[in-house]
Amino acid sequence: MKRLYLYDDFKARSFAPFALTRPVSELRAGVELIRLRWERAAASKAYGFISSRHLDDFTEFDSPPAAHADATAPAGSMLVNSRFVVSLDAHIDDTSSAFSADGLICAVRLRKSTDISGLLDGSQNLESFVQSDVVPAPLAGRWLREVWDLVGDLQIQLAEDIPLVGSRLSGAAIENATVIGKHSIYLETGAQIEPFVVLDASDGPILIRRGATIASFTRIFGPTYIGEDTHIAGDSIRGCSIGDVCKVRGEISSTILLGHSNKGHTGFVGNSYLGRWVNFGAGTTTSNLKNTYGPVSLWTPDGVRDTGLQFLGSLVGDHAKLGIGTMLTTGCVIGAGANVFGARVTPKVVPPFAWGEQEPWSRNEFPRFCEVTERMMERRHVSLAAKAKAQLEAAFLLSGESA
Repeated sequence: MKRLYLYDDFKARSFAPFALTRPVSELRAGVELIRLRWERAAASKAYGFISSRHLDDFTEFDSPPAAHADATAPAGSMLVNSRFVVSLDAHIDDTSSAFSADGLICAVRLRKSTDISGLLDGSQNLESFVQSDVVPAPLAGRWLREVWDLVGDLQIQLAEDIPLVGSRLSGAAIENATVIGKHSIYLETGAQIEPFVVLDASDGPILIRRGATIASFTRIFGPTYIGEDTHIAGDSIRGCSIGDVCKVRGEISSTILLGHSNKGHTGFVGNSYLGRWVNFGAGTTTSNLKNTYGPVSLWTPDGVRDTGLQFLGSLVGDHAKLGIGTMLTTGCVIGAGANVFGARVTPKVVPPFAWGEQEPWSRNEFPRFCEVTERMMERRHVSLAAKAKAQLEAAFLLSGESA
């Protein structure tokens, strides 16, 4: 049986704040998780991911397990780079042994049984698995060269993805809503739209999945994706990818919500990425444009760097909680598990599992963090599994070592 392994290389493992609590393959790019994009291209379920050891116990819904040091990938297995966002209409044929995009190898088919322990530190690239006489086949998609590309490439990715996904779904008639624009609008059977909703497809397509509810007095501008069982409670949604089981109210633009997160009140969020199980208190607002209109700089593990983007809001790690009225500065990074309250304006970076309102931050206690996490997850009828708790504890301990 063909096995599919998703590999986080050294660069992927620097994608703060997300890499502390999840492999990059479990991030949403455009309308879909990177893992699910690869499963579609390879016509195969993912067998495992290869990433940092502190993620060995990562588990989330239908995610594959970590591939451990003693694992051997059999001949014929597919090894793919998680930083490559493969196109949703791409297909990995059975005749090629290597695939490339922009001159870089993004996927290889192993010629022989291979010990994957050499991949565990992320330093090995996929080119090392390609024989010199092999001509790689081209594969459509785009590279995530930096973590902010998830936001910077969002509009073009959505415009590509939505028709490919929406055209395959069972569609429902659009009732109640006012429709504007000539791009396609896909409403999956089981989605609900209340009266006085505007679907504006002037600038791109719109896809609303089953179980989603769009409340009255919401205006959705394409390209936008609304995931399953998500509730949009009003105001303006522009150019966003909102994952499953989210609650969103207020103005939000050019933003990704990975899933199971709340922005249930007013407050502007723009050009941002919210991880899973994030909560924004009432009035929490991001800045996505500098007063100088110049490029935004962003904290990274390698220091503050120029992103080259004029618009960039906040990258918010899994399980972060922001109290009412929090103001997030332009190009802000909120670490996983941080609990921020009483802050007028945040600094450029808030460390993982921080607790409080300003520097020097206190550090959350892990039992208290788990208690809050379990309460939030139970509200979505999800339990914190023992392995997931162990992985979060590993992340907690690792972040304490680097503090």
